[in-house]
Order: sequence, then structure tokens, then C-alpha cells
Amino acid sequence: MSKKIILDCDPGHDDAVAILLAVGNPNIDLLGVTTVGGNQSLDKVTYNARAVLEKAHATDVPVHAGCDRPLVRKQEVAASIHGETGLDGVELPEPSRPLEAGHAVNWIIDTIMSNEPGTITLVPTGPLTNIAMAARMEPRIVERVKEVVLMGGGYHVGNWSAVAEFNIKVDPEAAHIVFNEAWPITMVGLDLTHQALCTPEVQQRIEGVGTDLAKFVSGLMDFFRKTYQDNQDFIDPPVHDPCTVAYLIDPSVMTTRRCPVDVEIHGDLTLGMTVADLRGPEPSAEECHTQVAVKLDFNKFWDLVTDAIKTIG
Repeated sequence: MSKKIILDCDPGHDDAVAILLAVGNPNIDLLGVTTVGGNQSLDKVTYNARAVLEKAHATDVPVHAGCDRPLVRKQEVAASIHGETGLDGVELPEPSRPLEAGHAVNWIIDTIMSNEPGTITLVPTGPLTNIAMAARMEPRIVERVKEVVLMGGGYHVGNWSAVAEFNIKVDPEAAHIVFNEAWPITMVGLDLTHQALCTPEVQQRIEGVGTDLAKFVSGLMDFFRKTYQDNQDFIDPPVHDPCTVAYLIDPSVMTTRRCPVDVEIHGDLTLGMTVADLRGPEPSAEECHTQVAVKLDFNKFWDLVTDAIKTIG
């Protein structure tokens, strides 16, 4: 059976690939896309989500806009990585489906409460503001959600500071709320996603699909590669966000390690750090509700992405 997911995102070049993977794989039932201010302003990332769905011929998927700023702090965006539009480097189609009425947080709550318990997975690939707000507004969703598979954090690596990853660092209070709820969490952090590099060989495989969508993805990767070379000292760009969807399609695409994880919200130098306690023997699922992604099956991951682009056509 296909897995029902809500993709909460801030597109973003890698978020765009996550959307395409969710649309193009039959094992995923994408109930809707919710947006949050992150890589760019809420208006921009919401437009981008709608445009990517238009490009994927998936206008049946609703898009709901959510929180436009962090719970407590001033908004930070990642224009140095994603450009002024959030999806620089390609021409986006005009969305034909209007933006849905109603706030994303309300829609997340209503959708979870109206479906059978244990059937919906939350997949946040941006700041965790919407997810934290939903858990606070309706605490009953926590026991009804099947699991949370998020892109964010890192147990050894940071990118927005020496020790903190962007999605967590820009709204650490929201992340603290989400990680301290009782739902099962898989943290797909930088330690894993820095293995998901779009090498020239991978990009050639995508281009070889030969469709307009394949050219679109290749254009995204051209821009992404340049900004990562200029700002993060990478030769090839790490395509973070689709790793979450790939894990739900086929958990063997990565190995995980169960361990307690919490978020630092007080430290001057460590704000937003995801602190993973890797000491001692690995706890059981009954003892610990959080796990971190460790190692990626590179070829299996990119096969899933390329196949999804082929399937969309």
C-alpha cells in the first residue's frame, strides 16, 4: 500500500526534487503540500511549490501556505544558496490551480484528525514552525501520526553555524517542540544528506531521461552546484530533502541509528544544535523515539529520483 504523507516544505531546489520524487513514485500518496517561510519568504516558496507541481502535472495536489516566520526569532532566508526567488536558475510555469484557502497548520490538523490513526506520515523539509504549531494547537495529532521523517540537523555536522543546520537553526524553538513530542522521529540530517551529491555522472543520467522535466531538474542542479561551490565549499551539491521521501519509499536506502536527540535553544555558540547521544548500546524503539540517518545507498537513492522523473514523463 502507498504511504500517505504530508510534505511540509520551503522550495528550495532540493525541496523541488523531493516534491517530484513524491509525485513520481507509486509507493507515495502525497495528500498535500504545506509551505513554511525558510529558504525564502513564504510567498515565494508557496509559489514555487505550486509551480513545481504544475511542472509535474500534479495539479490535483493541494497546497496550503503556513507560517511566514519563526515562533520567536527574526526570519533568516537562504538566498545565498537558493537565490532571490528560492528557485533561481530555471523558468517556472505559471500555476493553474489557485492556492487553497485556509492556513496550513489548520489543514494539517484537520487531515490527521480525519484519517485513521497511524496512517499519515509528516515529512518536514524546512523549518519546523508549522509542525510545532500543529502539535501545540491540537496535541492529539501526536499519537495519531504514524511517524515524522524530517530533513534537518546533524549529529556531527552543521552548515548555518559550526554545529547547527539551517532548518533547525532558524527556528530552534519549533524544533525543540517537535523533537520533544512522543511521535517516532527519523532525523535525516547533514551527516546523511551530504552523501546525496548530484555528481556530473548523476546529472547526465537525469538529462538522459530526455524530457522537459529532466531538463528542468538539470537546470536546478546547475544553479545549486554553483551556489554550493561559492558558499559552502562543495564541488557537487548535496540534494538534502528528497532523502526523506526516498527513505519512506524504501527504508533500505539508508541505515539509521537509534539514539536520543534534543535541540539546544540556550547556547550562544550552539543555538540550534541537534544533540544526539550516541554513547553506549543502541536503545530499543520502546526506550527511544528518535533515530538518526547514518549512511546512504547512493546508487539506490539516485535510481529512485531518476525513475520518478521518468514516471512523471
